[in-house]
Formats: sequence, structure tokens, C-alpha cells
Amino acid sequence: MEPTSRPSDTKEPTISKEEILVLQDKNFNRDNICLVTGSGTGIGRATAVAAAANNLMIVGLDINEEEGRRTQKMAREMGGQMIFIKCDLTRDEDIENAVSEAAKIGTVKYVANIAGIQHIDAVDKFPMDKYDQMQSLMLRAPFYLSKLCIPHMKKSSDGIGVIGNMASVHAHICTKNKPVYNITKFGLRALSQSISAEGEGRIRSFTLSTGFVKTPLALNQIDDQAKQRGITPEEVVRDVMMGASRIKEMMSPIEVANLFIFGFSSFAKYLVGGDLLFDGGMVLTY
Repeated sequence: MEPTSRPSDTKEPTISKEEILVLQDKNFNRDNICLVTGSGTGIGRATAVAAAANNLMIVGLDINEEEGRRTQKMAREMGGQMIFIKCDLTRDEDIENAVSEAAKIGTVKYVANIAGIQHIDAVDKFPMDKYDQMQSLMLRAPFYLSKLCIPHMKKSSDGIGVIGNMASVHAHICTKNKPVYNITKFGLRALSQSISAEGEGRIRSFTLSTGFVKTPLALNQIDDQAKQRGITPEEVVRDVMMGASRIKEMMSPIEVANLFIFGFSSFAKYLVGGDLLFDGGMVLTY
């Protein structure tokens, strides 16, 4: 990636209807709820829009109400249906309220745990308050949402439900100065496998592991990475972010969202505790 491309990369890509994977699935209907966390920006926004375009009823959760409402508007412009609930995922009462409100308008069938933050620091310098915040948001909240939603899935007419968790290549490999991010992403793989071990093939869970995606979360860490590593921002993008990838371009959020759609669908019924590794070859090629 050339340094001159970086300014345009700081803008979140738009989403067109032609980019969305649309699948024919009898459970993709507006009686069924898809909860999406982090729906205000990035992958969460794209997943909410893509799921709405697939005829699901979306309940979007985010602490950023302004951007969440913007996603709601985008979903409706695609011909879909979405409601937005402002939600602090580090507060149990907010999570409980979100699930309760979702269950009032339909059958909770799908959950996309996507919300996350990043902090760049070595283990011996990592602030514990940031550790607690990241663990709460990125591991405890997906666990609690799953705990609350699984009973609704079991009580649905066919007893089927799917929980997708946004992992990362950092659920496979650990890079320096991201210890808590690494820990939470490995933890999400264990959560998905645990849910699937108990789900008897009807309640499925999976993780989705990508390299760097063109989202605010990834783009906003470039300067911190440069400072920590003592290199330029351009070198971070070229050598750190895309250095091990065989495809020298960040994924777009909608490309990741399409993987959630496939994972939720009946076409993925054998995806039981598995991980969808779409990383441009970062982990498995040398």
C-alpha cells in the first residue's frame, strides 16, 4: 500500500446493494431478529445493513447513538428493517434491556458480536483499567449476550439459532503491543466452541478471523503503532499491517459482513464451532 493512498483510507467505505451477499434462507425473514453489536461503524454497521438486506429484522446496539441512527437509516434505504438501541455493553442492565426489547418484536435467532476497541501497549506498560474495559466489552459482553439469547433460540419454532463472534488473525497469532486484544480474540474462539459443544448442532456458533479491515478501529491505531515501533505511519501500513498478507489491500467492512451472512445461513450448517479465516494469507502462508 503506497503512502499516498493513506488519506483516502481514513474514510469508511460506502456500501452498495450490489456488494451485499443475498441468500435464500427460510429463516431470513422479518419475524426473526438479528442482534448486531458495534452497529454504529465499521464491520458492525456493514453487518447490520447486509442482514437487513437479507430480510432479517435488525436490532443494532452501540454506545454511539448518532452513528447507530445513521446505520438504521442506511439499512432502511436498502429496503430492510432495523431498530437501534443505545447500549453500553459494559453494563449488564443495558444488555438485559436490549435482549428484552428485541424479544418483544420477534424471535431472537442470530447474534453478531462485533463491538471492540483497541489499545496499543506492551504487557509491562498496559493500564489495568483499559484491560478491564476491553475484557468487559469484548469477551464478557459476548458471553452475557449469548447466555441471554440462547434460551430464546431454543424456544423458537425450529430450535435453531446462530451466534457469530468477530475474532481476528489475533485469535491465531499474537503480535507485540496488543496483549489484551490477543487475549479477547483467542477467548472468542473458545466461547464459540463452547456454545457449539452444548448446542447439539442446532445452536451453532462460529468465529470470523480477518486481517486488517478498513474500519475506524484499524485506521485509528496507525499512529499509535508507529510511535510504539519507532517507524513511520506509512511503514506501519506497508510493513506491519499488510506485510504478511499476500493481498496488499485491507478488506472492506461489507466483505466481512458477507461472511457473517453466510455463517448465519443454512448453507453453513456444518460450521459448528469453526473459524472462518479470511486473512489474505497472513497466518497460513510464508
